[in-house]
Amino acid sequence: MRTAVEWRRDLHAHPEVGFTEFRTASRIAGRLVDLGWDVVTGPGAMVPDERLGVPAPGALDAAYERAAATGGDPRFLPSMRGGHTAVVATLRGSGAGSSLGLRADMDALPIVEADGPEHLPARLGFGSLHPGEMHACGHDGHVGMAVELAERLAAERPPGDVTLFFQPAEEGGRGGRAMAPTGLADGLDLFLAVHLGIGLPSGGLASSMDGLLANSKLRGLFRGVAAHASLAPQDGRNAVLGAAAAALAVAGLPRVAGHDTRVAVGRISGGTSSNIVPDRAEILLETRADEGSVNDDLEQRARAALEGAARMYGLDVDVELIGSVTTARADAPAVGVVEEAARAVGLRIVTPAAEGGVASDDATALMRRAQAHPGPRFVGATYVGLGADLAGPHHTPGFDFDESALAPGVDFLEQLIRTLP
Repeated sequence: MRTAVEWRRDLHAHPEVGFTEFRTASRIAGRLVDLGWDVVTGPGAMVPDERLGVPAPGALDAAYERAAATGGDPRFLPSMRGGHTAVVATLRGSGAGSSLGLRADMDALPIVEADGPEHLPARLGFGSLHPGEMHACGHDGHVGMAVELAERLAAERPPGDVTLFFQPAEEGGRGGRAMAPTGLADGLDLFLAVHLGIGLPSGGLASSMDGLLANSKLRGLFRGVAAHASLAPQDGRNAVLGAAAAALAVAGLPRVAGHDTRVAVGRISGGTSSNIVPDRAEILLETRADEGSVNDDLEQRARAALEGAARMYGLDVDVELIGSVTTARADAPAVGVVEEAARAVGLRIVTPAAEGGVASDDATALMRRAQAHPGPRFVGATYVGLGADLAGPHHTPGFDFDESALAPGVDFLEQLIRTLP
C-alpha cells in the first residue's frame, strides 16, 4: 500500500475537527523531521490572535489528551497545546531552483459517519473511531499525498526549496487566515492548494478553481428571561423565538444582482423544556458571495437581522465572527505550469462544473499572501481541483473518494516541483 493511502486511512480513522488536530499535526511533524525537513509548529506556524472560532479550553484539553493516548507524537504535542495545530515544513533544494509552497488541510467535520457495508471505510475497518467526527471532505487524502510527496523529495532533493503548509481549521474558514500573517508563505515562486473531488472525475485535473466564494460565519447568542410558560408567560422573554425570527430574516435576505451569493442557517439550539420560556438560544449562520465587498454587505445585513430580531422579542444578542474567507484568483503563468505537469503524468485537464463555485476555502488567504510577497521567479498562485470519483457527496455521512486518485496526484506534484522553471 502506498504511503498516501496508509496515511489517509489512519487519519480517516482518527478524525479531529478544527484546532484540535493534535494527533494529526504532531504525527506529520514527527515524520517530516525524521525525513530531514525543517519543521515549525505551534505559535510559530500561526498567529494565535488571528484564529477564529477556537473551541473552549475544556474541549481542547480533552482532544489533546485523546491525541496523546492514541499515537500523537510526544516530541511535538506540547507546542500545539491550546489549539496551535499548524505545521509548516521546508526542504532545502539541492540547487538554485524555484521555490514552491503547497497547502494541505487537516481537519475533519462534526458528522456521524455512515457505518453500513456499502461504505468503504466501514467495510474495510478504517471508519471513524471518534463518534460525531468524520473526514467528510477529503482532507485526509490531502495530507496523505503531502506526506508521500515529502518522502519522495527527501529521498531525492529537488532543485528548489519546497514548503508544505499543513493547515488546521479549513472548515469554517479559520486556519488559513491565522497562518498567512506569519510570513512563511513570503518569497515563494509558486503557491498552490489541491482539493480532491469537488465534482471532478478520477483522472482529471482542474488547474484553477476561481469560483471560490468569500464567506463569513457568525454565531449569535440570544439572552432572554426565563419564566413559567403557563403561569407567567408575560414575564418571559423567549430567546428561541428570537433566534427563529432571525433565521427566517437571514434566509430572506435578497440576492444581489450580478453576483453569486448564498446565505444559510446551519443550527439553532436553546431551551430546556416545553413549559419553560427559554432564556438562551444560539444560532449559527453564514453568508457567501463571489466578491469580498458583496459578502461584507451580506454579513452586515445578517448582523442587522439578528439585532432586529432581538429587539423585537426584548432580548439581548451577542454576534461573533467565527470564520472568514476571502476570494482569490489564479495567475495565468501558474495555471500554465500546472497544466504542463499534469499532462506529463497522464492527467487530463478538465473544466470545473459551474456548481464548483459555490464553495469556499481559506487557502485563499495563503494564496493572497504569496501573491503580495512574491519570490524572484514568481509565476503565481492557483487552487487546483484533483478529480476523484465520489461514493457520497462532500460533507455527508456517506462521503468517500476514489483512493486511486492519490498516486497520480503525488506524481503530478512531484513532476511540478522537479520541472518548475
